[in-house]
Amino acid sequence: MPELSHSTTGSSTTGSTRGWTGASAILFDLDGVLTPTAIVHERAWQELFDGYLQDVPEADGYRESDYFDHIDGKPRFDGVRDFLASRSIVLPEGPADDDPANNTVHGLGNRKNKVFNDIVEAGGVAPYEGSVRFLEAAQALGLKVAVVSSSRNAPAVLQAAGLAHHFPVVVDGVVAAAAGLPGKPSPATYDYAAQLLDLPSEECVVVEDAVSGVQAGNAGTFHSVIGVDRGAGRQTLLDAGATLVVEDLNELL
Repeated sequence: MPELSHSTTGSSTTGSTRGWTGASAILFDLDGVLTPTAIVHERAWQELFDGYLQDVPEADGYRESDYFDHIDGKPRFDGVRDFLASRSIVLPEGPADDDPANNTVHGLGNRKNKVFNDIVEAGGVAPYEGSVRFLEAAQALGLKVAVVSSSRNAPAVLQAAGLAHHFPVVVDGVVAAAAGLPGKPSPATYDYAAQLLDLPSEECVVVEDAVSGVQAGNAGTFHSVIGVDRGAGRQTLLDAGATLVVEDLNELL
């Protein structure tokens, strides 16, 4: 198996350690790794909770740090629950398809999803150039690839970004729910992607920008966990279990 070289900038490993030796597949998170849609998610979450908290004046307002502290990388409804818990707010769950106008866990989650989709449809999605170069280089070397995303919008985002044809295997929030898999920081969705690629997890590299995603990779038996620092912080990702951290996947070429 040919191996990709990588820069050791931001790495917790030594310069002689090659993070790709023996790897047969790359398992990519989507938002913040392949596409800048993590920024869109941040905006959608802020719009959601800014609006909701107007009717809860006793609670602290939404802060930028809340996204990374309570939401980033998690399944949508877990993000709602964890943020509300940070404000000591408990809401009824509501049905999974609850009306976005309702102040329930599922209603708020569905409201956030509508805001996200409206933003994507209005502005489109352009993937990170460095990520596309890395993806194409990995495939040229014969590595298999998959997307593992907590988002239920992953197929639509991949299509909008022009990347869908690269990924025969996509494990998103819909697939995880149908298979009864817990979301990140559990490694279950990444393990499932490895199974679909017919590979042992030990031969699969996890690429993540979210703390919960890095924790998921670290909790499994994966070949390595590459952290991409899009705002979570290099040391934070290393502390969560990243093997090495880069600011752009272009650094791995």
